[in-house]
Amino acid sequence: MKKIYVVEDDEDIRELVFYTLKSEFEVTGFSHPSDFWRAIRSEMPDLVLLDIMLPGEDGISILNGLKSDNRTRALPVIMLTAKTGEFDRVKGLDLGADDYITKPFSILELTSRIKAVLRRSAAAEGPVELIEIGLVALYPEKRTVTVCGETASLTYKEFELLRLFMENQGTVLSRDKIMLQIWGTDFEGETRTVDMHVKTLRHKLGDGGDIIKTVRGVGYKAESGD
Repeated sequence: MKKIYVVEDDEDIRELVFYTLKSEFEVTGFSHPSDFWRAIRSEMPDLVLLDIMLPGEDGISILNGLKSDNRTRALPVIMLTAKTGEFDRVKGLDLGADDYITKPFSILELTSRIKAVLRRSAAAEGPVELIEIGLVALYPEKRTVTVCGETASLTYKEFELLRLFMENQGTVLSRDKIMLQIWGTDFEGETRTVDMHVKTLRHKLGDGGDIIKTVRGVGYKAESGD
């Protein structure tokens, strides 16, 4: 049975999530970040539901800590929060959150999101040593990218975006599909976010940025050559 850690200081929400998920998952709740950190050092869960507004340490800081540690970097995280502003969504997702759901939320939707994230996580576990297109080399296990042998410094989401393009070389990916794969269904309709990230990604790849081709009116694809 998959193990889920719920980091939420609202007891009512924590209990609601627990009783909803307990039939399908092993659920452990934490009201304070310090308790969560102690638990994760002892036993790794399969997924974390993480509130943003917490006592002592906010959820964004916790997320940043998880994604900065090699041991927990690939751990799936779904943010639970009352914040609905685009800045908050972009900030959390760019730091590596796998999905974002706002309160009040549908328990059925939450369960569906959890299962979708776990499926994506399982599909990404197969080891691939190197993906190379043109001047760009991507190492999934090391989470590094080089252009002409020089390391490119990418954010978590920029890396995932580039990997999506390179793993689907030659295939045109619509903006909606990219949003679904990289940012999750909660970002549906915010396709300008894709264009913004592609622009930044091309810039960071320098001479290798031209592997990302714009397909007018549809989306993007990765391929070598002009």
